[in-house]
Amino acid sequence: MPDALIVAHGQPSDPEPASAELAAFARGVEAHAPGLSLASATLAAPGELDAAVQTLPSQAPVYPLFMARGWFVTEVLPRRLGAQDLTILNPLGVEPDLPRLAAQTLSETMAQQGWQPQDTTLVLAAHGSGRSRNPSAVVNAFADMLKPMLHGCDIRVGFVEEPPSIEDAARGIGARGICLPFFACQGGHANEDVPQALKAAEFQGILLPVLGELPPVKRRIAEQLSTYTDPAS
Repeated sequence: MPDALIVAHGQPSDPEPASAELAAFARGVEAHAPGLSLASATLAAPGELDAAVQTLPSQAPVYPLFMARGWFVTEVLPRRLGAQDLTILNPLGVEPDLPRLAAQTLSETMAQQGWQPQDTTLVLAAHGSGRSRNPSAVVNAFADMLKPMLHGCDIRVGFVEEPPSIEDAARGIGARGICLPFFACQGGHANEDVPQALKAAEFQGILLPVLGELPPVKRRIAEQLSTYTDPAS
């Protein structure tokens, strides 16, 4: 029996690859917490969430692998879970420690390249939205919290679905640039839209894995879920 459930949006037009990526993500989280067993489900895969919920114990935590506390987290997920006695946690994007965890990886990346933060440009590539200001507000707040941790690093934000675009944010940076996709897990935007935008901008820097895939972030998710599932905690 799984201890907890990780839920992501998935891809309605092609649900299987996204479900497989989420299952692999769950295995990566488990690696940081021996004894922790996780189920995974996307909202887009027919019947997947319902089947996963049936395997969970009462009051098990449900972790939304989303970057904002928006409509899917506050409306769709609770409705889909129905009367099940489960605990919906805050989504990844509002994790208070997220900027520090990202700064850890970014600082290590700069050090490995021999770059100083004040000579480096960071592009945060995010989804954004043409309908809601909430997603852009989350990433802009993240950027503001990141700035004092990176000591003079130039931080730019670009979006898939609203201006400024990722291409505009990444243009003219030169070799000392890092792009961190502000996404919870790999998917169409991270695998296709972000690289295409960087190529169009002639970005010459380093493209990191999506934020949710960074080892310190997976470790933090494992710690949080272990706290909820360990009777001794």
